Amino acid sequence: MPLAQSGRKPRKERRALADIRQENVTHIISTAERLFAEKGFSGTTLAAIAEEANLPKANVLYYFHNKAGLYQAVLDHILVVWMDDMKSMTEDVHPKEALRNYILAKVQQSKEYPHASKIFATEVIHGAENIRELLGGKLKQQFLDTCRVIRSWIAKGWMDPINPEHLLFMLWSSTQTYADFSAQITTLLGKAEMADEEYENAVELITRVVLKGCGIKTV
Repeated sequence: MPLAQSGRKPRKERRALADIRQENVTHIISTAERLFAEKGFSGTTLAAIAEEANLPKANVLYYFHNKAGLYQAVLDHILVVWMDDMKSMTEDVHPKEALRNYILAKVQQSKEYPHASKIFATEVIHGAENIRELLGGKLKQQFLDTCRVIRSWIAKGWMDPINPEHLLFMLWSSTQTYADFSAQITTLLGKAEMADEEYENAVELITRVVLKGCGIKTV
């Protein structure tokens, strides 16, 4: 007798559907990041996002339900990217390597995810109403954890006694400026866009200033 049909899709088919879902979600978030950065939350419509993503509006609503849900997903994505790089700074990694790698990662983020950075900056400038919970929750906890790591480096004599909180503020401002104020930078440089060489120069200079300013020996 033939086995009874369970109604479940074969494993390969389920995996393929999950992959398609993830691809669509990633594509929609990436498209939404750019439009939200260019036009703001109020000036962006789901119809415009769907058109730009070359997907039916119904598909966008299927994954995110409404514009506010999509906007929150964009903000969550930004936070995950930022926090992952902060987590790479641990007590057992010397700051000459940890800070160098973090600065490189942050400048690369400004290069690869400029729209995400601009959205976050705009939110903060306007009072952070849409991200206050994120700032006071996951990001604050990671911020506190990273400050503890920096204090452990100080205790080990790996760097001079400095204020960990303000070191992080300085790192964020000096690296994210290449996304948030890209128009100002390219105008002053007289270029349509920053070349790889400019990003490399930025990483080298910021790293040198931070390591030397914190009394971190590089040899």
